Amino acid sequence: MVTRQLSEDDVSRLFQALADATRRDILTRVLREEQSVTSLAEAYAMSFAAVQKHVAVLTRAGLTRKRKQGREQLVQAERSTIGAATRLLESYERLWRERTARIDDLLAEDDQTGTPTKRADAGEQ
Repeated sequence: MVTRQLSEDDVSRLFQALADATRRDILTRVLREEQSVTSLAEAYAMSFAAVQKHVAVLTRAGLTRKRKQGREQLVQAERSTIGAATRLLESYERLWRERTARIDDLLAEDDQTGTPTKRADAGEQ
């Protein structure tokens, strides 16, 4: 399996593409099965051209790819990019979990020593 690394520009394009609900829905549909742009367009209350533009944004972000079959453009999910995005989000989650674990350790240490824990929102009185 090829592991794809995302550049900063790749990450920006990816999250910009995923910021739109229609594009997320299109991606969900093509993750389930390859679909033509025509069949995708039938699912939305917008023009064929608008759906085609959404697919183009997903393709530029590396989330989908298109292939021609006869006169139709078929769209399929680019699983390697989705996997790279998943790994990126998992790395953020690991950092967050490590940080909360350190906070939990500090709070437990304060409880054991009887030191009152200062709250940031308590303010000075």
